[in-house]
Amino acid sequence: MKKLTFIFLSLILAGCAPVQIESQQTADQIKKFSAPAKGNAGLYIFRDGVLGLTRKRTILIDNNCLGKSVYGTFFYTQVEGNKEHEIETESEFSPNKIKILVETDRNYFVRQFIRPGLLSITRGADFELVPEEQAKPIIEKLELASTGDCS
Repeated sequence: MKKLTFIFLSLILAGCAPVQIESQQTADQIKKFSAPAKGNAGLYIFRDGVLGLTRKRTILIDNNCLGKSVYGTFFYTQVEGNKEHEIETESEFSPNKIKILVETDRNYFVRQFIRPGLLSITRGADFELVPEEQAKPIIEKLELASTGDCS
């Protein structure tokens, strides 16, 4: 029975290597939630739900790679303010997107969550905008993922 459990867990975790994580010093600086550079808006995109915790999900902003998320990670990036931006993630049948009209000099908080899929327990992925006061305590407990890996 132990051998069967080991094989099962190995299959679940196969191909689910962790993403690259930034230094604690860099994360601590970003977790100060400072205002973005003049003319920009800040985007904190985080993943804290345990459903699908071993599944990596690519995140794109305006069709540009942000990175791959896993459970317990967040990203921070700045985008042009006073403009609508599209955040996209892979999902079971097609990409899921959220469009956010951002104002300059403000931070926005977006949760990426995994939901049950039709063909698999953890295939669906999507986004929701989260109020700042709710998001900050969550992000303070997460690790900062490195950007740029969407392979």
